[in-house]
Amino acid sequence: MIEVHGVRQRLPHRFPMLLVDRVLELVPDERLVAVKAITCNEPWYQNLAEDAGLEEYAYPQTLLVESWGQAAGLLAVSGTQQAMSADQVMLAGAMSGVAFHRAALPGDVLEHHVRLYRALSDTVIFDGHTTIDGEPAVTFTRMVMAFRPGDRLRPPAGRSARTARIP
Repeated sequence: MIEVHGVRQRLPHRFPMLLVDRVLELVPDERLVAVKAITCNEPWYQNLAEDAGLEEYAYPQTLLVESWGQAAGLLAVSGTQQAMSADQVMLAGAMSGVAFHRAALPGDVLEHHVRLYRALSDTVIFDGHTTIDGEPAVTFTRMVMAFRPGDRLRPPAGRSARTARIP
């Protein structure tokens, strides 16, 4: 098991975008199970009206994908396939077969199941799903993650991010 301090050591994300609380199971280069507890104190709920309906508390789907992707990133950096150095950036690439089966609400615990499908040098492909109380919430047929040197992603000196081209 990897507790929150270990998650923070392995991922660069911080509040409010660190969306994995703990790793329950890890088989490096193979699979991982991680959890994220949803609370009503998260920033995405701060502007809801006092009389907001339950459907308005549905966790944003983009954050469900991000949370699962962070779990996939933890699997990617846990084994021999990809040792992430300080200058590396983890980038989510293409996704296919993403299906949402039910809403996630405050009080729910997301359980992310991630499987390494294939690793190719600096690119890793995953599949898996997320459950809530054992029920399917999201499924992922494929997600591609790439590792790139951070200095290649920054604009050259004297150029803005809007006009810079990545070589």
